Amino acid sequence: MTSSQQQGPFAAQAIPFDEFLTAGKLPDGYLSTEYIAQQFVERLVHYILSVPAGSYSMAQLSHLLEQLDPRTQVFFFKRLKETSPDSLKDFAPLYYGFMNEFHSLLFT
Repeated sequence: MTSSQQQGPFAAQAIPFDEFLTAGKLPDGYLSTEYIAQQFVERLVHYILSVPAGSYSMAQLSHLLEQLDPRTQVFFFKRLKETSPDSLKDFAPLYYGFMNEFHSLLFT
């Protein structure tokens, strides 16, 4: 679904996170602006913290995060930490894998 196919404001739309996690891919042009990408991340954080364990794998989440630009990936982990600091231990391997790649971004 491209932004031209979306109906109404992004915040009011249902996001099929389960489908995106299963596919490991976002539709081309889905995150058409920085604002939409940030809204997507905010909602993704709430989704992964609220679904039952086993609803997705870390590999699936990693593939989905790889679709985001580096700053949005850092924003994901920032929001995850702010929303649920205790959850970071569950996401540590994913977190450290991504943070190693973005060490230079942490100081910009």
